[in-house]
Amino acid sequence: MVEPRVPGSQGADVELPCGETVAVHDLDMGLREYDCACGDAHAVVMDVHPLGRFVPEFLVEVLTESIETADEFPEFTTAHVMGIVMEEFPEAVVNEDLSEQGEVGYSMLWLSDFDARRLHEVVVELVVELMDHAVSHADDEAATAQFEEWLHEFDVTEFVDQYRDEREFETEHDSAV
Repeated sequence: MVEPRVPGSQGADVELPCGETVAVHDLDMGLREYDCACGDAHAVVMDVHPLGRFVPEFLVEVLTESIETADEFPEFTTAHVMGIVMEEFPEAVVNEDLSEQGEVGYSMLWLSDFDARRLHEVVVELVVELMDHAVSHADDEAATAQFEEWLHEFDVTEFVDQYRDEREFETEHDSAV
């Protein structure tokens, strides 16, 4: 039986980090994790996914106001976070520019060797490192000391558990609490 497709769809496949392939049309915008034929689950991230998927909105505001970008994006976005993840784990993440395939509803796609939960931890760890680096350049020793104290007490796993519990990650319609 023929599978229905959007007229004009190109039916592109993307190779996953494990070597399997997936059709981009099997990856809808609400999908956060793909259960692969290899037996593993791969995190799915798209440029349309908000940065709030990984960190609270107040932190998104701080990041977008504080970080100047040097690319086509006017502010710090999920694309930048995924770029950082790719720098740290080049073999664990594949990305695909699908901007020429308007029928999919997104332009950039990242698929990771990590499942969605582990990718969430990786993103939080890297954002914390980014913040630590920024604070280390501050001239305010009190702020630096306060941040270091906070950093010492911060538990990434606990944060991710709590954040995911407070959001509806069990469905494709997750939303901020």
